[in-house]
Amino acid sequence: MSMLSAEISEALSKGSWIRRIFEQGAEMKKLHGADRVYDFSLGNPDLPPPPVVGECLADLATRASEPFAFGYMPNAGYPHVREALAVQVSVEQGVKFEASDLLLTCGAAGGINAFFRAVLEPGDEVLCPRPYFVEYGFYVGNHGGRLVTAPVSLPSFDLDVSAMLGAITDKTRVVMINSPNNPTGVIYSEEILRELARGLKALNAKRVKPILLLSDEPYRFLAYDGAEVPSLPKIYPYTVVVSSFSKNLSLAGERIGYVALAPDMPGKDELMNGIVFANRILGYVNAPAIGQAILLKSLGSQVDVGIYDERRAAMAKVLDAAGYEYVMPAGAFYFFPKAPGGDDIAFVTKLCEQRVLAVPGTGFGMPGYFRLTFCVDKTVIENAAEGFARANIGMEKE
Repeated sequence: MSMLSAEISEALSKGSWIRRIFEQGAEMKKLHGADRVYDFSLGNPDLPPPPVVGECLADLATRASEPFAFGYMPNAGYPHVREALAVQVSVEQGVKFEASDLLLTCGAAGGINAFFRAVLEPGDEVLCPRPYFVEYGFYVGNHGGRLVTAPVSLPSFDLDVSAMLGAITDKTRVVMINSPNNPTGVIYSEEILRELARGLKALNAKRVKPILLLSDEPYRFLAYDGAEVPSLPKIYPYTVVVSSFSKNLSLAGERIGYVALAPDMPGKDELMNGIVFANRILGYVNAPAIGQAILLKSLGSQVDVGIYDERRAAMAKVLDAAGYEYVMPAGAFYFFPKAPGGDDIAFVTKLCEQRVLAVPGTGFGMPGYFRLTFCVDKTVIENAAEGFARANIGMEKE
């Protein structure tokens, strides 16, 4: 007899492709040696945090004996941290944010869950483009909603606005986008986002509650070749930005992020109060005190984007030499090539035989492709070249 709910039992039986491949890789590394397994499965940034992070931790150690050094704070986060973050977000978005427009959260995932808890009724729909980060479906389902997806434009992976607007129903409460995108690396243009915003505004005129636009932006800092990530709060008044410092400060394990509401959003105070309350009753209570302290001192700092750009070029060179089809990522640290032969699961298995670990596109709602991360050392990418070539040749022979 199962101790679990039917929903969780089913989720466990399907499992996460990302974690499954990652765990398989750990076993392979024990068998073959870590330097002979080429793991591109998990988007876990390997660059060390900027030096200011260590300086902050050293300073915190000297103050650890002070009363309430790591005590409770207001549920939205320390006021002085929110004020400083509002200045930074204002610069990034080109719109002036006040401290009251932001909530500090336990990473972007915590922020997304608190937001969904605050706005979703049972049966409400959240719409996003496909492929998508696999956890979105669980985040929506956690709060009684249903994830609905719409196809992107191929081969570019760009947003198909007609498909998105056509998938909206009277149950749609939130439209969710992620740019720069995981898993494709695409950055949606301002022109396309304005087209989406115009469509949403037209639909809102006939609705009691407006459609909220959730922008998941942990890769905003990671854009290449001079690309700019457009500001959605400038385009659509019902925008909710969620982000984290997992990638730009290499703090994936510290879980510090934020939710920011577009400054000109009607009813934003009510929405912010609801998200703060949801943040508390979900058990997050507060973003970590240490994380907030690190964030305060680290604002304006980030890892060296140039290193990721070098790795992007190295991965493109390896894929080109081995004959893969792909779209060069404009941002983030992922490639999403076509799977030779069309069967992404079979091809990822072929790669695994060459000790190269990738994630099938099926795990992101898009069979026929596979995802590679390049947040790994450049030598890992270069040393995997032979394995990539052999796997592709093997599929051609079949």
